[in-house]
Amino acid sequence: MATASSATAALRATISSSSYKLPSTFTTSVSQKIQSFKLPNPLISQSLKLSTSTTTSRSFSCKSQSSSTDSTSGKVQEISIYELNERDRGSPAYLRLSQKSVNSLGDLVPFSNKLYTADLKKRIGITAGPCILIKREEEKKGDRYEAIYSFYFGEYGHMTVQGPYLTYEDTYLAVTGGSGIFEGVTGQVKLQQIIFPFKLFYTFYLKGIPDLPSELVCTAVPPSPTVEPTPEAKACEEGAALNNFTD
Repeated sequence: MATASSATAALRATISSSSYKLPSTFTTSVSQKIQSFKLPNPLISQSLKLSTSTTTSRSFSCKSQSSSTDSTSGKVQEISIYELNERDRGSPAYLRLSQKSVNSLGDLVPFSNKLYTADLKKRIGITAGPCILIKREEEKKGDRYEAIYSFYFGEYGHMTVQGPYLTYEDTYLAVTGGSGIFEGVTGQVKLQQIIFPFKLFYTFYLKGIPDLPSELVCTAVPPSPTVEPTPEAKACEEGAALNNFTD
């Protein structure tokens, strides 16, 4: 019996000593593969989920230009006025900056004349601004100027225009802006020379502003060399001139 027990113990020792151990490289590889199947970082997963949810739930909208602009921007309003040089303001002043004896490029012509409503019954205010001579048109017996000037309408505000000022034919200038009821105005104005530089007739085509006051919109006296304002308007009597008009 002792011999058998000794043999059994020896066999167990042999088996224990001969047990196969897995290489460390194998266990490391297996461990890495197992880790690769782990769920991602909970914070990263939550952030990705929120980002995806926000992106997919956000709707894209494009507001049309017509709905974002003022309802008056497409409406064209017409108003006509007279500009009269009554020879009492020293206007125009001709400054020969070209240093030549004849009208030449660069000559400056500041001017300021009186304005009346189209029916010539009410004094509005004045024009004011400079013209720069661009070209002398000998064959047309006139000049081409580049002009930037303003029209003053008493307490209603003013409008500014810019563009070609021709002394020999009708022309159009751009309406570039204004103040008061003319804030944000756009459009153009037709300039008609009746007798240069003493009698001019303007027709404005305006956009982007509320309805014009009734005292500025009236039936025009047809342009002609004989037009004159009423005595009341010329004297700026009460009711025949705009409030706080510029003189």
